[in-house]
Amino acid sequence: MRAFVLTGPGRWTVDDVEPPRAAPGHVVVDIARVGVCGTDTELFSGEMEYLRDGLAAYPLRPGHEWCGTVSAVGEGVDPAWLGRRTTGDTQIGCGACHRCLAGRQHVCEHRHEIGLRRGFDGALAEQMAVPVSALLPLPDSVDDTAGAMVEPGGNALRAVLAADLAPRERLLVIGPGTIGLLAAMFALARGCEVHVLGATRASLEVARTHGAHGAWTSDDLPDLRWDAVIDASNGPGSPALAAGLVDAGRRIVLIGLSDAASLLDTRVLVMKDAHAVGILSASPGLAGAIELYASGAVDPRGLVAATLTLDDVGGVLGGVRPVDAGPGPKIHVDPAAAHSK
Repeated sequence: MRAFVLTGPGRWTVDDVEPPRAAPGHVVVDIARVGVCGTDTELFSGEMEYLRDGLAAYPLRPGHEWCGTVSAVGEGVDPAWLGRRTTGDTQIGCGACHRCLAGRQHVCEHRHEIGLRRGFDGALAEQMAVPVSALLPLPDSVDDTAGAMVEPGGNALRAVLAADLAPRERLLVIGPGTIGLLAAMFALARGCEVHVLGATRASLEVARTHGAHGAWTSDDLPDLRWDAVIDASNGPGSPALAAGLVDAGRRIVLIGLSDAASLLDTRVLVMKDAHAVGILSASPGLAGAIELYASGAVDPRGLVAATLTLDDVGGVLGGVRPVDAGPGPKIHVDPAAAHSK
């Protein structure tokens, strides 16, 4: 089968590799769609923290936002999975530590992460092997484009739930990337008033198109009461900004990661009696994201700017945006599609 392989910082190839086999407790999935993520860009550039601390190493096969169809099952797996459309959890815990046993496998110290950590081959390939325990079935009402948006959707939904907002309360989302815009859409579905803070007019226009009540730059952000602030940006100053803006007694939610250390004066939180919540992964939010997509309450497909081939991935990770891409922030890949050039 064909697979996209990172061989070093800025170096990549699309190789013919041995297809996966379904080990006991595992399945093989024929991949239908994969999202390209900012984390994949960090793996491409060599700046990803896992590369520095030895939890990832080249060569590696990225891709952790995916959906597909189960084509083979291993020993001990219910054969009813065969032919089922599915997506799945990125975080594969050890299953034995106190965190896994308490249902927190997404923060297991010994976890694998699909396409990211401890050599677990990712979904930028025609097929991928994955534990059946990580799978979630996709209903027919969630197509492949939406199916590959479940993983970022789970992250965004967790951020919105952590913000602890009631209907008609006001949310500010910092960062109009995929996670930020999905968070805005989930909050809108809960009846909140949603505003988005960004750096460029083009990204803010996408926020407006998807229902944001306000879309602002730092130059024109209105002086309003913010009942919660979600930082979905990669700016090192954004956590401090969120803490300064949020109303007393309320919450800031930190889901973005910056290249440099973020500085947050905890005295601001103390004097406001405010809460700061960190969100690492989508795991506890995956099922909820699928449910909201299936019901039509949230439709993430408009955030996908283009669907490309495996041969296009290196250019995308290197910063090349397709000339015919739409305005959304997300690029998808169809691993079975033939390269157009």
